[in-house]
Amino acid sequence: MIRLASALALVLLSAGTAAAQGRPATCSRDLFQNEAAMRLRQTKMQQVATADQATQCKAWRDHVAFLQSSRAVFATCQTGREREENVGQMDQALSEYRVLIGNRCKTR
Repeated sequence: MIRLASALALVLLSAGTAAAQGRPATCSRDLFQNEAAMRLRQTKMQQVATADQATQCKAWRDHVAFLQSSRAVFATCQTGREREENVGQMDQALSEYRVLIGNRCKTR
């Protein structure tokens, strides 16, 4: 019971700190879910690496949508250097996938 109370106190403290810094109280959860989703996305992209062009194009478009939402989580929930690095990586990946889609998926 004491452990549960301590854990709850930490969650509430984190939520209060996030809210005080202008970030949603759900940021800890959002960042955790974002990381798990990235792992799944990486696996998905590896699975379509040898697929036909139409399948790849659909996967790449889906991946762009995922990267946009992932970028939003980093932009909202992180600060400082960590935010700068992660948002920058998302921007770079978005740019690369948009070029890839533009070059290979024009009619698909």
